[in-house]
Amino acid sequence: MLEDLKIGILGGGQLGAMLLKYAIDFGLHVSVMDKNSDAPCARHTQSFINGDPMNYDDVIHFGKDLDIITIEKEAVNIRALKFLQQSGVNVYPSPEVIGIIQDKFIQKQFLAANHIPVVPGVPVLNREDLRNYTGNLPACLKKCNNGYDGKGVIVLKTAADIENAFDEPCVLEELVDIKHEISVIVSRNQEGAIECYDPVLMVFNHERMILDFQMCPANIDRDVALQACNLAVKTAEALKLVGIMAVELFLAADGKLYVNELAPRPHNSGHHTIEANITSQFEQQIRLILGLPMGDTKLNKPAVMINILEPAAHRKSAITAALRTILCTSDVHLHWYGKKAGIEGRKMGHVTILENNMDNALSKAVMIRHLLKGKNDEK
Repeated sequence: MLEDLKIGILGGGQLGAMLLKYAIDFGLHVSVMDKNSDAPCARHTQSFINGDPMNYDDVIHFGKDLDIITIEKEAVNIRALKFLQQSGVNVYPSPEVIGIIQDKFIQKQFLAANHIPVVPGVPVLNREDLRNYTGNLPACLKKCNNGYDGKGVIVLKTAADIENAFDEPCVLEELVDIKHEISVIVSRNQEGAIECYDPVLMVFNHERMILDFQMCPANIDRDVALQACNLAVKTAEALKLVGIMAVELFLAADGKLYVNELAPRPHNSGHHTIEANITSQFEQQIRLILGLPMGDTKLNKPAVMINILEPAAHRKSAITAALRTILCTSDVHLHWYGKKAGIEGRKMGHVTILENNMDNALSKAVMIRHLLKGKNDEK
């Protein structure tokens, strides 16, 4: 029976908290490990363990008595997960998949080797090594490890910018004339069956390099949407993925699609599925790691999802008032993550707007973004 299974999640952030809500629907016993005792998951499970998902001993101690382990972030100890897997614990996604995704250059090499289009890039060891590649500038520099939510990405225009570059292993990518950024959530079960959610169009805050809002369905040609889904399927098959994965893509101005990054877990670009789809990305992940039938990925209504970022101190009272107004709006759904406040620009929640057509959804979204950003911040 499902209630007898012991499930573990490495990472205690908002993605884990949303996974827990669906695990409760399935009557599951779920433990969570995170090194932050104030992590959002801490309030949603009685089995919250303080430990570092990157620490070998912590992961072994956490996972040795579990039946299944999954992740809500890639920063986890691969060696420990391999040992647990060999000891009989089911790990989804597999340690091998996580290992490929953890390093952006290894990820890029894997995709290219499987004939999946990627933006060309070269590995650089540190800032000094970067000086050997001034002829490649302008270019985009990405940390190989531990880059997320815009952290770990910088555009270098000239050699003078190298002084501000990351002094650690990175990938130096060619600059692409990007028309749109797209994400496809793909799901694959243990037998190899695959389903994709509708592609979403992502709009980024380029000052913070973080997702601002997204639209589903994406405002792209049907042929492009099909190509994006086909690339997501091809990637999931190459990885032999079990679970869900976000495949982020660039649509270049010349019409070419490139796979940018992968996330083999629930993802910010799939948050709209909670209200907009028959089966959310979180329920789908629970189904797939348990070996249950895959859920229907159909989109019920067009949706716009807006990230809510921690405001500057002087705007916090205005944000509270804005949230009250937002909650008075029909078919608008607030998700507040319960993070400890204090870090300006960090994701604190999101709002999902549903409508019968995208024009109406975008009209509501403009109003809500205006409220969240404040009149003086609107551009």
